[in-house]
Amino acid sequence: MFEFIKGTIEFVGPEYIVIENNGIGYQISTPNPFIYSGKMNTMVTVYTYHYVREDIMALYGFETREEKRLFTKLLNVSGIGPKGALAILASGEVQQVVHAIENEDESFLVKFPGVGKKTARQMILDLKGKLQDIVPDYFPNLFNADKLPVHTETHNTALEEAILALKALGYSDKEIKKISPELRKEQLSTDQYIKKALQRLLK
Repeated sequence: MFEFIKGTIEFVGPEYIVIENNGIGYQISTPNPFIYSGKMNTMVTVYTYHYVREDIMALYGFETREEKRLFTKLLNVSGIGPKGALAILASGEVQQVVHAIENEDESFLVKFPGVGKKTARQMILDLKGKLQDIVPDYFPNLFNADKLPVHTETHNTALEEAILALKALGYSDKEIKKISPELRKEQLSTDQYIKKALQRLLK
């Protein structure tokens, strides 16, 4: 229904952002809402997926069309809903997910919250060989599924927001507490804390 929404960022929270367009505020759930923290009241384009079921109608948004395409593919896998698909995309690395599926790397896929061995196997069965439209120039040797992006320093007051975002993605208090001491040693933005936390959680 909506290919994308272009508007100004009015709100950023642990689970969603709000974009204002022509006097209407669109609540859009995204993999990592805090990537928009530095774009408050500026114009952005978010590629959207309109999810409709009997008990829910929601908008999900992504920075790129590739992320959106992978999200829609993941929704076709038995056992993965919108929340699970967002958690997978929260790492910010579409190529890594494609790499893991194409190389049948179950050990990497089960590191995402809500993805057990059965779901990981289902992802591989349903999607292997069907992701060319997402990464057309895919070659397995170009990608390293063990390496997540590392970001450098900025702000510090964002750790609590990052923890809320991780909980929204489905990570448990126990998992978050395990990596918190390491995160507290660094001074990062919310987005960078999330990326670094995911890097540790997916190891």
